[in-house]
Amino acid sequence: MKSTEQNIVDTAIYVLNENPSATLEMVADKAGISSRTLYRYFNHRNKLLASCKETLTVTCRAAMNAAFDASENPIKQLELTLYAAIDCGSKFAFFDKLNQIMPKQETPETDGNAGQIQGRLFNLIVTLQKQGLITDVLTSAWIYKLFSGMVNTTISAITSGDIAVNDIKRFAWISFSQSIGIQKTAA
Repeated sequence: MKSTEQNIVDTAIYVLNENPSATLEMVADKAGISSRTLYRYFNHRNKLLASCKETLTVTCRAAMNAAFDASENPIKQLELTLYAAIDCGSKFAFFDKLNQIMPKQETPETDGNAGQIQGRLFNLIVTLQKQGLITDVLTSAWIYKLFSGMVNTTISAITSGDIAVNDIKRFAWISFSQSIGIQKTAA
């Protein structure tokens, strides 16, 4: 059974991803608890955001690291990482948003635990560019934005129900891979 605190954090991730200016009262309502109960656990928005970030870091980092480690082929690593981000769904999207509003570091690798995912992805992109497997016309930052945008597009497609669930990951990979210059994809 999920604890009240974890329920609040999971609900906040969903609510704040949909509406970044949502109030704590809106989070409490969506979580099915009173505002008083929410404030007992999180007396300030920043404390709730910090807990959200910690949950996101652990969850998304584990899924994305497993994807990176599942293959030695860098193209396959990129594909599996996209699928892992899609599986993390709104958690990845909110994680990305939290990292965008935080003060920027010199490089993603210097951003501690939160930047580890971005750092590995940036390094993978640079490796693929050096090997001539993806375009070097686009910067790694642009490709990361494409990656994040594809995850958000996929979340939107899942939510809308306009695209068959069985096609979503395949469509996401085809769209993303071709946008960065990978011509051969499994259809």
